[in-house]
Amino acid sequence: MTEIVWRQRPDAPLGVARLSKIAFDGGDLRPLRSQLLDKYVFEPDNAAALMDLAMIEQLLGNLGDGLARQQEALALRRIFHSPCAASPPALRLLALAAPGDIGTDAPLEFLLEGSDIALTTLYVMPGEPLPDAIPEHDVAMVVACESDDNAPVLSAIARLADAWPKPLLNDPAKIARLGRERLHAILRPLAGVEIPATLRLDRASLEDLAAGRSTLRSVLDDGEFPVIARPVGSHAGHGLARLEDTAAIGAYLAVRPEAAFHLSRYVDYRSADGLFRKYRVVFVDGSAYACHMAIADQWKIYYLNAGMGESAAKKAEEERFMTAFGSEFARRHRAALASIAACVGLDYFGIDCAQTAAGKLLVFEADVAMIVHAMDSPTVFPYKGPQMSKVFAAFRALLKERASRLPRQSAGFAA
Repeated sequence: MTEIVWRQRPDAPLGVARLSKIAFDGGDLRPLRSQLLDKYVFEPDNAAALMDLAMIEQLLGNLGDGLARQQEALALRRIFHSPCAASPPALRLLALAAPGDIGTDAPLEFLLEGSDIALTTLYVMPGEPLPDAIPEHDVAMVVACESDDNAPVLSAIARLADAWPKPLLNDPAKIARLGRERLHAILRPLAGVEIPATLRLDRASLEDLAAGRSTLRSVLDDGEFPVIARPVGSHAGHGLARLEDTAAIGAYLAVRPEAAFHLSRYVDYRSADGLFRKYRVVFVDGSAYACHMAIADQWKIYYLNAGMGESAAKKAEEERFMTAFGSEFARRHRAALASIAACVGLDYFGIDCAQTAAGKLLVFEADVAMIVHAMDSPTVFPYKGPQMSKVFAAFRALLKERASRLPRQSAGFAA
């Protein structure tokens, strides 16, 4: 890997896409981290260096350090510019983001890399006014995901939304409905969709279940063992477990320190060959696009643990899923996908899903901040590039179409 020498201006970090690509390809981020630590010592007011250091620390597994550096950066400035391939750009996008870890905001840099669209990110801080000068932009988009931590940010943006002077994508009030408990209520009535009820329980309530002081059915309407448990606010499988009985609940709590958990019924989504298949689908302006497919012999699937690159058979199946998406998967679940797009009602979001033995679309979660990228090797996955180009083109077309609409008449706004 060619060594990167960090020479960025204070409002222009290298960004999540470039740094993630280095890590994804197995590159060593530690030399760049050392450069940035030097800047941290000698240029403590360089906010862009702090933001890149925050990202690198997280990619190296140092979440606490990463969040601390981000807080320092945001104390200096809240507006940052991402690299743009065109000068001048054809369109200027303003992303309204929340502070937090890598999974907190939709990483739009992946969708816009190499395009003629300039991305500026404004971090909205609860209880603090917006900066005096909002960056010039043609269209804005809310990129903060649903979470307890983000609830004040989404509420703050919602209060500004009606008065925003330019088209604003992704209604923050609709993002707030994507919480695991609320999503079930939205999608449960839809034909062709299966989504187990998700219950939020505090630690004491789970302890009552483990001790037999309450029953699963008394707290979860469709509750029966096994159940899926996860800490509230967790992502990427952190703390995710399948619990077979009340004894398993007690054993789970013994190793989990969190105060609150989500509980839902486990759905066995194995295919006839005994393998589990999990799909990521993104919706752009109501249309569904394939992003990836993971195949594994265990229910807890993530693309990086499924060994997709090492199996010719798995890659062949994923290639068919992606290249024939419109005529096969999307056609088979046409009504379900259309209903999900309409009920969620967001301009851009994604779902992780599977198929049940009965042929229904099993929805695990919906989110605006799912990573959608083209980092995979074109040598190992030659079919991915063309498909992801379709996703990126659709997203860029959405931005340009919305930006072309007449601007709103507004007397201004204040946080």
